[in-house]
Amino acid sequence: MKVPSLRRLGFALAAPAMAVAVALVVSSIVLVISGSNPLAAYSDMINNASKLETSIDILNRATPLYISGVAAAIGFRMNLFNIGVEGQYLLAAFFASVAGGAVNLPPIIHVSMVLLVAMAVGAAWSGLAGVLKVTRGVNEVISTIMLNFIATGGIIAGLIVVWQDNTGQVNSGTTPIPKSGRMPDLNSWVEIFTREIGKGRRLTGVLLIAIVVGVAYHLFIDRSRLGYEFRASGYNPFAARAGGIAPKNMVLWAMFLSGAIAGLVGMVEVLSDSYRYDQSFVRGLGFQGIAVALLGRNTPLGIIVAALLFGFLDASAGTLQVSGSASREIVVIMQATILLAAVVAYEVVNRLRQKDEAKTASALLAGSAS
Repeated sequence: MKVPSLRRLGFALAAPAMAVAVALVVSSIVLVISGSNPLAAYSDMINNASKLETSIDILNRATPLYISGVAAAIGFRMNLFNIGVEGQYLLAAFFASVAGGAVNLPPIIHVSMVLLVAMAVGAAWSGLAGVLKVTRGVNEVISTIMLNFIATGGIIAGLIVVWQDNTGQVNSGTTPIPKSGRMPDLNSWVEIFTREIGKGRRLTGVLLIAIVVGVAYHLFIDRSRLGYEFRASGYNPFAARAGGIAPKNMVLWAMFLSGAIAGLVGMVEVLSDSYRYDQSFVRGLGFQGIAVALLGRNTPLGIIVAALLFGFLDASAGTLQVSGSASREIVVIMQATILLAAVVAYEVVNRLRQKDEAKTASALLAGSAS
């Protein structure tokens, strides 16, 4: 490996390493102040993560976070802040649950139908913000925030009463999706290389969908012409327009694609867990996905690392509570500190990289002049 390649790798790893280091220091200080032993808390977290069942929990948690991170990253690559992933995936999960519970089809067709409904609803809801931006100049941050409230506090709240399953339960939701519309777990695949997974843990089959999303995102952003136009419009829309790229079309494409991916975030619950939408449906994944995308620098591999890190921290919260080594709130502190430190660290490293590139260019020019 050449020295410049090593230098680039060092710059790439410096920012996340700094962010994690700062988070550990800050969390340790908080633990000491609260009367806990940081070493004992971190030891419990690591020992718990080494268990097979906990690894399954981490992957199950990281799967929707990764999909959510990719959805947010598509907007970021176009210099758009799609803060509406939260409302998009909840609305998509709701309509996908209703559609999936209303029919009984062959397994592959049934699952595909649920996925397509989720992607279509997510794309339509996100695309609405895109249309408002290109036709009326409405900032996507404002419109997506408002659409979040309309989706969760208006449409879902109103229709779930109409379309709920008539079971008489207090927390009754939509009609459960039949077995033909459920994704099988991946336990048998894992047990080939490990041991039998206990404690009722099941590795969600939606993990395969997340892998497909990641590969498609990489090929689209880094290997396709439309992806190049995305990146060009995001970097400099004026230069892109001069090069024949229509920025408004790119905005619409970005919002539609981001929403389509956002629609898949809730599929772990819909296809692998509760098989319906109810009042306890998991929330907050859209906002966490924004943090995952920022920490992962909008790259497919970076988002994987960030999603796994957040999944690890989420899985550690219960362990700390049970062991008594620390409060589970320390996990929230670590997540927030990592994100804040990452934003600062990336900016610092970026400036150092620019100085290093300028220094290298000056040396090359001096060498060629002599």
